[in-house]
Amino acid sequence: MLGAGGTTHFSAAVQPPPTVSKDAPRTRPELLDRAAAYAETVDVDVPVEDLEWTISERAKRRAGGCRYDPETGDITVVLTWDAYQAFGWAEFTGTIRHELVHAWEFHRFGESGHGERFRRQADRLDAPRHCRTFTDGRLELVCTAADCTWRPDRHRASKPVKFPDDGYRCGECGSAYEVRHVDSGRTWRTHEGYRRARDALGDDW
Repeated sequence: MLGAGGTTHFSAAVQPPPTVSKDAPRTRPELLDRAAAYAETVDVDVPVEDLEWTISERAKRRAGGCRYDPETGDITVVLTWDAYQAFGWAEFTGTIRHELVHAWEFHRFGESGHGERFRRQADRLDAPRHCRTFTDGRLELVCTAADCTWRPDRHRASKPVKFPDDGYRCGECGSAYEVRHVDSGRTWRTHEGYRRARDALGDDW
């Protein structure tokens, strides 16, 4: 994520299929019901009974998300079905706790990010600060600072991919970054570089 979210915050490598326990949710409605029930057991100051829960079928890498409507105050937790199937219930509870921290920030402060406030609450709940992705991205954003390991992946040519020189910065240390096309190894730091790489790769993009 490239900094704090506005009204929506998403966060969530291919792994062997998890072992499915006999009592694990097996359908989308079962997953939503189990997640809502699990949220009731998490020690976080959020009116979980008022949260909305929904399933994402379109997400390609994020395991979950938290949407906030500043006009109504409504908070919706979005869970990705493919991520649940990739992770299994035991690991997926970490995703739920992660999104509950975002819900807590939205409820208390009307905004959410992955900063120090989020980190403290996530540590208290033993929630991952960043949920791992469940598929590999075609692109990476790689920080240029020698001592920084920030390198989130991307599936699509978003604005940070197309325009890395348009004021975007590393989400950890604030340094400049370069974009890397994983399969070809091509990199760029400017929009012109992106256009050259896209033209050169053609159908291999």
